[in-house]
Amino acid sequence: MERTLVIIKPSTIRRGLIGEVIRRFENRGLQLIGMKMIQLTDEVLMEHYSHLAHKSFIKRIKDAMMITPVIVCCWKGIDAVHVVHTMAGKTNGREAAPGTLRGDFSISVQENIVHTSDSVENAIIELKRFFKDEEIFEFDKLDPFVFYANDEI
Repeated sequence: MERTLVIIKPSTIRRGLIGEVIRRFENRGLQLIGMKMIQLTDEVLMEHYSHLAHKSFIKRIKDAMMITPVIVCCWKGIDAVHVVHTMAGKTNGREAAPGTLRGDFSISVQENIVHTSDSVENAIIELKRFFKDEEIFEFDKLDPFVFYANDEI
């Protein structure tokens, strides 16, 4: 089973949508195995968004991501990276499909509800950035066969 990172962004926290975001992932059948609230720093954001460091909008990203603490989550499931990234929708909320988190709750390219890992490789890197090994927990859900066929597990 894959693990993936979700960062619940400050605008989502300020709008009181934390529970809605978590509910959608849980309803889909993903398992929350790590979660904490943290205050992001300039250093962490520069590392996390290093691929955007040369862009003119990097200051806007950093400013928006430090307005309040964020909630970082580790979600687990079969193809979790793809499932979570798809559920988030296109980065620009104006272009995101209805039914996705961004399509339902965002009209902005910046204030777009969540950050999600976009590949298995990035999920591994990002989870290590935000979680210590002992902050991610492995435990059995009630019954995995409610979510998956017996040959998928």
